[in-house]
Amino acid sequence: MSPAIRKKKNGKFDVGDFKLKVRRSVAGLGLYTLEDIPKGACVIEYVGRTLEKGEEYTITSQYLFEVTKTITIDGKIRSNTARYINHSHRPNCEVEIYKRRVFVMARRNIKAGEELSYDYGTSFFNEYIKPKGCRCVKCRPDLHSVATA
Repeated sequence: MSPAIRKKKNGKFDVGDFKLKVRRSVAGLGLYTLEDIPKGACVIEYVGRTLEKGEEYTITSQYLFEVTKTITIDGKIRSNTARYINHSHRPNCEVEIYKRRVFVMARRNIKAGEELSYDYGTSFFNEYIKPKGCRCVKCRPDLHSVATA
């Protein structure tokens, strides 16, 4: 079992053992579920190295997740399967931070075969996604209808 999806003992934040797969999406690589995920389930934890103070300003990774004003996780390690979850303005997941850890929760019932997504937030969107053009289902439904046809 992958360390990213092992069972946690945190009540609401017990990470499910959902079957997930990384594969091509309209935005590059994406994370897809191979089974139904119920609304409110903890899908996966975003993991990685905790950066030293100030390191987030010098590191080149785009997988940085700000947990608090002083704690940032660098999730670039490939074993962090959650790093493959793409941005969407109409996401099926949301992030919850609990005890300085980042959990991805299902916002609604998610059907097998769906790509997982959450909103990356305004700052990341404006800096990294907006200049290239957003490819989420809300902004580019034409791309998604072709991909699923």
